[in-house]
Amino acid sequence: MALAATALLPGCGHLPGGGDDRSTVQVWLMRGSASDAFVKRFTADFEKRHGSLDLDVRVQEWTGIGEKVKAALKDDDGPDVIEVGNTQVAQYVDQGGLEDLTLESARDLGMEDWLPGLAEPGRYDGGQYGIPWYAANRVVIYHKDLFAQAGIKQPPKTRQQWLADTRRLDSGGTQGLYLAGQDWYTLAGFIWDEGGDLAKGEKSGSWQGTLDTPAALRGMEFYRQLQALGDGPPDADEEHPPQSGVFAKGDVAQIIAVPGTARAIEAKNPELKGKLGYFPIPGKTAGKPGAVFTGGSDLVVRDGTDERKGAVEVVKALAGEKWQTDLARTMDYVPNKTTLASVVSGEAGVAAMAAGAARGRATPKSPAWAAVEADNPIKAYMSKVLGGGDPAREAKLASGRITKALDTTGS
Repeated sequence: MALAATALLPGCGHLPGGGDDRSTVQVWLMRGSASDAFVKRFTADFEKRHGSLDLDVRVQEWTGIGEKVKAALKDDDGPDVIEVGNTQVAQYVDQGGLEDLTLESARDLGMEDWLPGLAEPGRYDGGQYGIPWYAANRVVIYHKDLFAQAGIKQPPKTRQQWLADTRRLDSGGTQGLYLAGQDWYTLAGFIWDEGGDLAKGEKSGSWQGTLDTPAALRGMEFYRQLQALGDGPPDADEEHPPQSGVFAKGDVAQIIAVPGTARAIEAKNPELKGKLGYFPIPGKTAGKPGAVFTGGSDLVVRDGTDERKGAVEVVKALAGEKWQTDLARTMDYVPNKTTLASVVSGEAGVAAMAAGAARGRATPKSPAWAAVEADNPIKAYMSKVLGGGDPAREAKLASGRITKALDTTGS
């Protein structure tokens, strides 16, 4: 009877006749998400606190990771815990490859304080499958000397003040703001601020592009006004040419980028060290920063893993306050909860990023969204409007292309 009862207890990796049996939880983390030193600290601490569990952490490359994860989710010997991009969760759930962690999220993980830009894309069809791990988002990087020369003593806190200050900066040989014409992530934030979206899902499961709604058109109009206050190319994105190199020339007052871009700027022009400042992208009112696209990662557990209990313990640890604080300070990330923003308050760029992350969003949760980005109609739409095209007409055409890309029926 005792042996039978023991066999029914939840557990992992038990060997017949074994004593203190150990189990191994395999974890996939992505290159650059955590330092080697962080992984070593976490592994040693976790194994010390969980005497029957060993960790096998394997670092993966981002290139080609989508197909690799899809294959791993079908492999009984695949990883137990996987780091995935926050916008990728829906496609993996749609294929039936992830464990539903709704109960653990509500009971153990403090989901009520999660950053919305990480939590919402991890939720699918009523279940929480992706557990927020870390975030990064755009802020405004500005040239302190150029602000001072223009008589601007404090960074703007509203969009209208931002426009006014940027017009003031855009004079002589100075660009008020270098903003490439196809920076669609920044446009998305302006659209969200206006109450619009890039696409909307219907109860039937179908999706419709929504760039042609009044709210989305207002977001595009604000982008157009801002983009005109500099020499950003209307038909290219922020990497063509890399905006860090443009800013490094010293005659640009502002760019919109992740704070880490400052390192690339200073490497190209060491004279700018100590002259760069940061502020959250302003919102419509002073009390709220602007909405921003939240990049980052969620942690997921492979459906059907034999190590579910151990895998959940790994997720709980990585998503908990101790290791969130360590990761944020080590890697200059935003922690996964709004209540942890204070742990990065000593770093100006990360603090500005954390303020914006509280109003972060992610791309639509359609499993087919990757098809939109593969041949991005939003970029083409932006260039046409900035080139003088009719916004309403071009938005309708782009919305139609988004709708077609999100149609999984093949019609």
